[in-house]
Amino acid sequence: MQRTRYSARPTGHTPEEAHGAPALVAVAHGSRDPQAVRTVTRLLDRVREMRPGLDVRLGHIELNAPLLPQTLAELSGGSAVLVPLLLGRGYHVKQDLPAFAAAAPAVRTLLAAPLGPHPLLVEALYGRLVEAGWTDGRGNAQGGPGRGDAVVLAAAGSRDPESAADTRRTARLLGERLGGVPVVPAYASAATPTVPVAVRALAARGYHRIAVASYFTAHGRFATAAADAAPGIAAAPLGDHPAMARLLLHRYDQARAGAVPAGEPLLASA
Repeated sequence: MQRTRYSARPTGHTPEEAHGAPALVAVAHGSRDPQAVRTVTRLLDRVREMRPGLDVRLGHIELNAPLLPQTLAELSGGSAVLVPLLLGRGYHVKQDLPAFAAAAPAVRTLLAAPLGPHPLLVEALYGRLVEAGWTDGRGNAQGGPGRGDAVVLAAAGSRDPESAADTRRTARLLGERLGGVPVVPAYASAATPTVPVAVRALAARGYHRIAVASYFTAHGRFATAAADAAPGIAAAPLGDHPAMARLLLHRYDQARAGAVPAGEPLLASA
């Protein structure tokens, strides 16, 4: 099967073009795990390397400094594109971010689409699985999936049906990237099945090499619990994978251009 790799080209801007452009404000959820802030910081360093001269900042919804209102206050009189480090549509994207933007009228604000679904996310998921020990076509001389291979896509979970639809779409894309391996979405909260239930269900169906792909941007309680439920391969969170940095810039550029991904709203605050 021929596999198509997606490559956004966010690095085509010169440093001169980046100067004077709206700031890219990456909006992270926040976590009590100290690794989370370190991971996001490394990711934003990659973004700065790809787009020299662009003002790249961080704001958290909760738990960690700087909180998003503080970051926006520092940009008073300027402009920013808020790029959520969130993997699908849900409450934070639909409610929290517009509210934060509205509460900062001194900043001209665009809200970018969430990171997922997108082929670059799939590339990052695939890369993390390979790093953890996944090999394509194990036990299959033709290079296709082994009969006992399956993957659980472990996500945070949301009560929003559009968020669940986004996760299911990512699971389908990852299955295609893996050459037809079954990929089952599972959740740490607010939705079913849970990761342990999904693992047990796959095992009951005869799958004996079950990996857990971590559909989280950084380490935290949910990511740790998902990894602990893996019977074998447990991939690391997406973190500072190069495809993630390219995707942040891709969403930033889309928002500036007014391009709306299919099924994903582009929100704006004057």
